[in-house]
Amino acid sequence: MRELERDHPDAAATMAGGAPLPALAIVGDGRVGGAIARAARRAGIPTEVAGREDAADTCRRAEVALLCVPDDAIVTACDAAAAAVPPLRFVGHVSGATRLDALTAATARGAEAFSLHPLQTVPDPEAEVAGASCAIAGSSPVALELARGLAAALGMRPFEVPEERRAAYHAAASVASNFLVALEESAAELLERLGVGDARELLAPLVLRSAANWAERGEAALTGPIARADATTVERHRAALREVAPELLPLYEVLAERTAALAAATAGVPA
Repeated sequence: MRELERDHPDAAATMAGGAPLPALAIVGDGRVGGAIARAARRAGIPTEVAGREDAADTCRRAEVALLCVPDDAIVTACDAAAAAVPPLRFVGHVSGATRLDALTAATARGAEAFSLHPLQTVPDPEAEVAGASCAIAGSSPVALELARGLAAALGMRPFEVPEERRAAYHAAASVASNFLVALEESAAELLERLGVGDARELLAPLVLRSAANWAERGEAALTGPIARADATTVERHRAALREVAPELLPLYEVLAERTAALAAATAGVPA
């Protein structure tokens, strides 16, 4: 069985050409800030973490600032960090959907802007980011190289996302992660209504095996009554949901339609 978590790649804390990565100030001491700080220190990058109220002072002791704050706080945090430009040279954020123009306060003072979004769920500061992919962007080739080098040093695999497509990229990430949690909670609640205990524990092997199959085979991993065109069983599902959990029926219908389209495409049949 293929592991769902990749091994941590070997990465040195350097940029292209072998130059060491400069000192890093992380603004925001929450889940993402804590996880990135742990990875940065493990990679040997001089790292200091500050809350938003201490951002300016901390950023004056670094060349790179990474704003690990909620999307609606990026502009405010950037305003604070911009006061440290110079000596601060680069200011970045970790938002998946936000463009670089949120960092205008720093670039107006001469800093370069970048973004670094770990394509990973980070439920707490102890979460591991190494092994994840990482969407990057930069306001210049130098800033992009900084983002690439930092992501690699943290153990992630960097890839570029066009600025004008960041919201669509983040939507894909939300479908893959957030919606999966919502979907599995819906399945667990349905079992619990039937009197089945430990629903998450019972469903977990199925979920993990299905995810591993998808990682290995893509849409060819699809199984179940819709994939085998078992209309009778699908109609039984609908009838049962009408009785037990009618609020889940619209979700079932939307996913059934998408599943049927995937099954048809896999079989080479026009949808």
